Amino acid sequence: MRKLVYTGFMSLDGVVDSPGGPEEGHRSGGWVVKDLEFVPEAWSLKGEELADTTALMFGRRSYEAFAPFWPGSEDHAAYKDLPKYVVSSSLSDDALVDGWGPTTILRSTEDVAKLRAGDGGAIFIHGSAELARRLADAGLIDQYNLLVFPVLLGAGKSVFGRADRDKHMLALRESESYSNGILKLIYDVRR
Repeated sequence: MRKLVYTGFMSLDGVVDSPGGPEEGHRSGGWVVKDLEFVPEAWSLKGEELADTTALMFGRRSYEAFAPFWPGSEDHAAYKDLPKYVVSSSLSDDALVDGWGPTTILRSTEDVAKLRAGDGGAIFIHGSAELARRLADAGLIDQYNLLVFPVLLGAGKSVFGRADRDKHMLALRESESYSNGILKLIYDVRR
């Protein structure tokens, strides 16, 4: 069985919306770099993940946001030839970006469950808050890799749903704090 890992930047109040910049839609977009001292070791998790990533998964909106930029980005060069999966009921094959490795459209949570049940290594989900929430509710997320930033955003997308459902227990695998207030938290979902 493959492992599904959600990786993302999160505010202390659980918001994952628009970490990179205002063009992503949140009024406080760019909160991962604004008003915060750059401490290189706080970003080491992103480099560490490369060794474990065998495929990437996105929801449609995150795919459409990342696909125009990541194929030519030096920061994301290691991802270029990895298999990619886009979970969408509406994205068409002709909307996929050429030259960014093999990309497969999965049409449902059930398709994701079948992929996860197969052979292979870890699949990392970047961005894609709505997808991650849906997959977590279906019991398909195995691990959370979070960089939690010392900011309260008050509103925005969250990976964690607010619906009344059974609790999911997590086991802390690794944590670290950095001088600029960022916390690295890696949790395994206990089953």
